[in-house]
Amino acid sequence: MSKSLAIAVIGATGTVGEALVQLLEERDFPVASLHVLAGSDSAGQAVAFRGKNLRVRELADFDFSQVQLAFFAAGEEVGRQYGAKAHAAGCSVIDLSGGLEQALPVVPEANAECLAGLRAPYRLASPTPVATALAAVLAPLRAALGLRKVTLTAVMAVSSLGRAGVSELARQTTELLNLRPLEPQLFDRQVAFNVLARVGGVEESGHAVLERRVSGEVKRVLAVEGLKVAVTCSVAPVFFGDSLAVCLETAGAVDVAAVAELLAQQPGIELVEQGDYPTVVGDAVGQDELYVGRLRAGLDDPAELNLWIASDNVRKGSALNAVQIGELLIKHYL
Repeated sequence: MSKSLAIAVIGATGTVGEALVQLLEERDFPVASLHVLAGSDSAGQAVAFRGKNLRVRELADFDFSQVQLAFFAAGEEVGRQYGAKAHAAGCSVIDLSGGLEQALPVVPEANAECLAGLRAPYRLASPTPVATALAAVLAPLRAALGLRKVTLTAVMAVSSLGRAGVSELARQTTELLNLRPLEPQLFDRQVAFNVLARVGGVEESGHAVLERRVSGEVKRVLAVEGLKVAVTCSVAPVFFGDSLAVCLETAGAVDVAAVAELLAQQPGIELVEQGDYPTVVGDAVGQDELYVGRLRAGLDDPAELNLWIASDNVRKGSALNAVQIGELLIKHYL
């Protein structure tokens, strides 16, 4: 990538924004100039990049015609309001917030080819970390297995709610270990030493808004006709790293050894041998790889495949996927 661009990172002081800036430097992303932006509460802070401290500027005052590519790693409302503004100014947008309407979800390992029919300025979305990890692992299997249904139980880290989630788990843990009364603030009940059966708002149907979003993103990215995706999202008292229990219904009897061989050949996937299994704390956190283990056929159905995925939700599921989308754009389209 010889072409360098003016880049903006919105939400640069959040957990995902910090990881974005770090990865832009680590991967030698072709940045001519980097603008780090956030809300008024964070304006004036410093963000380190390539040996310099960049001053965080207020998003509301920024002119997006100055940049060619913007990463939105702030809240949904910020993505909705300012993502559209950036796109209208001729800036390509990679949205991680879920707020930018009509943005095409992209997971480079699964649907990179979808960019070919688009025109600049691009309006793209990096899906939720759960959907990103799941789609990247299932992409090489979809044709071989003839996927019919995916049943997912996502055990998510508190960092899925950003820095506030990390702070809340730390605060609750401290209160409980010091035998002090606990009053939940961010979550609707105690999350420390507990597992919460849902994440965020719930629809009248009983499904969480996030669960519907994950299901839709997986379907759009994998583009398997007639694929059904059932999702349950829960929260565990883990700071970073999502764990996914996945059950696949396929078109015929599953050859587990052949699936293992296929996954082992995929860049970015680390297959853990039978008899062992990956965890977020021991394996995935801080890593770029997706860790897959516990491959097994169904107990009663030979056309069923079960597996376990561990990934870093902030680094791999959010920041790295967005940066890889940017790398694709610069290499082939911008």
